[in-house]
Amino acid sequence: MSPDHPPGLDLDRLRALLDRERPGLVTGPLSGRLIEGGRSNLTYAVSDGTARWVVRRPPLGHVLATAHDMKREHRVISALHTTDVPVPPTVLMWEDEEVIGSPFYVMEFVDGTPYRTAAQLAPLGPERTRAAVLHLVDTLVGLHAVDPAEVGLADFGRPEGFLDRQLRRWAKQLDASRNRDLAGIDELHAALGRDLPRSPAATVVHGDYRLDNVLIGDDTDEIRAVLDWEMSTLGDPLTDLGLLAMYSSPLGLPDSPVSTTAQAPGHPAPAELIERYAVRSGRDVSAVAWYTAFAWFKLAVILEGIHYRYTLGRTVGRGFDRIGDLVPVFIEHGLTTLQEG
Repeated sequence: MSPDHPPGLDLDRLRALLDRERPGLVTGPLSGRLIEGGRSNLTYAVSDGTARWVVRRPPLGHVLATAHDMKREHRVISALHTTDVPVPPTVLMWEDEEVIGSPFYVMEFVDGTPYRTAAQLAPLGPERTRAAVLHLVDTLVGLHAVDPAEVGLADFGRPEGFLDRQLRRWAKQLDASRNRDLAGIDELHAALGRDLPRSPAATVVHGDYRLDNVLIGDDTDEIRAVLDWEMSTLGDPLTDLGLLAMYSSPLGLPDSPVSTTAQAPGHPAPAELIERYAVRSGRDVSAVAWYTAFAWFKLAVILEGIHYRYTLGRTVGRGFDRIGDLVPVFIEHGLTTLQEG
């Protein structure tokens, strides 16, 4: 992949647009590269040799525009930039597809590292790892403390019936990729549906809040920026907490193609993260087992969708042949979480 022609990003057209819309911003020829690791929308690092920016666009050949709404991402990041939530400053939102073939937005580049696995965290040592994960909780508390109306996000979602819609949405996703028997998945779905918690007041919800969707400073334990807002909306804040608790739980599987950071030395246990969130947010977290079990269900559905595409020959890369074996593990974790909660 040439830095002059990263897939899905025409740097010449981007430069022309920036020169017109943000004169003086770019001072030299642009180079760019695709940043690996994103689940859905594509992220590029772009530089003129002096300054750096990030460009976000939908996947190549995207069909469902609502699932990759650049305008929503740009809107929430721009709104939160006025708060204490660390987000990159935005530069430009462009809806015309003629520039790079899709809507996109540009934001400033923020230095930092997204830690995706326990092995990547290990060099930090137990103390820095612990501090980084605790900062992850504190940043989530800060996000959920933002008044959506005060930052212009009062109409950013439909909080009423949020959990019911979420559960129905992921059940529909499951049905779309169901081509084998999955013991326990219907039981888990039914149990979640029988005992929907009463949601607290709605907040801005990130929707995919975990350690590898934030940037940790290389010389600090603090979070420099929260990234990947494509699933953000107004809804039940405890869905973010449940997802964080799930991602902080050991899978108990060596060499898993889906990794959590929970095995890293110094990583706090989910119970400590939940308690810290409860104390600092003042929210009742007594129903957190439901939210964590829902997170296990949601990830089981996502992994089953990947497995389904693998069986159809529509995945590229290594590790996809083992994704299907993980789904029963996530289902079992979900059932156990509900029973123990």
